[in-house]
Amino acid sequence: MSKNINDTELLEHLVESKINFIKEISKTVIGQKDILNQMLIALLTRGHTLLVGVPGLAKTLLIKSMAEICDLSFKRIQFTPDLMPSDITGTELIDIDPETEQRNFRFFKGPIFGNIILADEINRTPPKTQAALLEAMQENKVTAGGHTHDLDKPFFVLATQNPIEQEGTYPLPEAQLDRFMFHLNVNYPSIEEEVSIVNKTTIGKQEIVNKVFTKKSIINFQELTLRVPISENVVTYAVKLASSTRPNEETSDSFVKQWVEWGAGPRASQFLALGAKAKALLDGRPTPSIEDVQLLAPDILRHRVLPNFNAEAEGIKVDDIVEHLIKSIEA
Repeated sequence: MSKNINDTELLEHLVESKINFIKEISKTVIGQKDILNQMLIALLTRGHTLLVGVPGLAKTLLIKSMAEICDLSFKRIQFTPDLMPSDITGTELIDIDPETEQRNFRFFKGPIFGNIILADEINRTPPKTQAALLEAMQENKVTAGGHTHDLDKPFFVLATQNPIEQEGTYPLPEAQLDRFMFHLNVNYPSIEEEVSIVNKTTIGKQEIVNKVFTKKSIINFQELTLRVPISENVVTYAVKLASSTRPNEETSDSFVKQWVEWGAGPRASQFLALGAKAKALLDGRPTPSIEDVQLLAPDILRHRVLPNFNAEAEGIKVDDIVEHLIKSIEA
């Protein structure tokens, strides 16, 4: 990181903000510490996150609480089979000027125009509508009626999927999944955590969370993340790890050739390096290590590596493949 005192102060402020963020969100969300850390990393790197978990695990509450603590506008889009692209992006309607009575087309913004967007059950809507959201995620813009409208910054999409009920769903294609930085599995709470959840939610008292971040501070932290220096050996390791998932490479591991249909693209390498930078900052360190890359790898590669039929038949999961590669690649 630059020796600039401003960056040093910014780093200290970020670490303090992270501690306060965890303290505030713990008022409403019990547990899920790893998920919260990854969501903060995604926020700092301008990434988007896919949350996969059964109903009732407080995914919506977690995202809404995060928006309140970050002082960002929150919009929820419930994805259904009849949802249209314009229901997300907005639409042009005829508007009458009350003074001149002239009629003109006016663009009415859709719910995509927010800072934190919850795309609830994204796999419940057809590909055409999914694509409207994913285009906005990629471009940070919406085009309607020949005009381009910029989305507000910071812009952060958190999409949810239910892994159990698959009837009537439209799974996201691999190319669209690749636009998400993280694929996070939201697991059941422990017995102790569930006892705390029941005690906290059955007394009729609602906790009030305090704001920790602002739009400006988040953008400053995002810019700081880009300025963090990363050593060449950490970058090389990130690229090696991502490329090792590709079964058609000459240097591919026999394990990968046996069990993998398709591997991760360059975007995975970018997210591994960028995510490692953000993780280091949140831990109060000025530069990332190979261990940071290794810890982030499962959540970044989980939706980018496609096991083949043989792997599915033998019960070999993506996480098993990634774990094997982390152990086998020389740091």
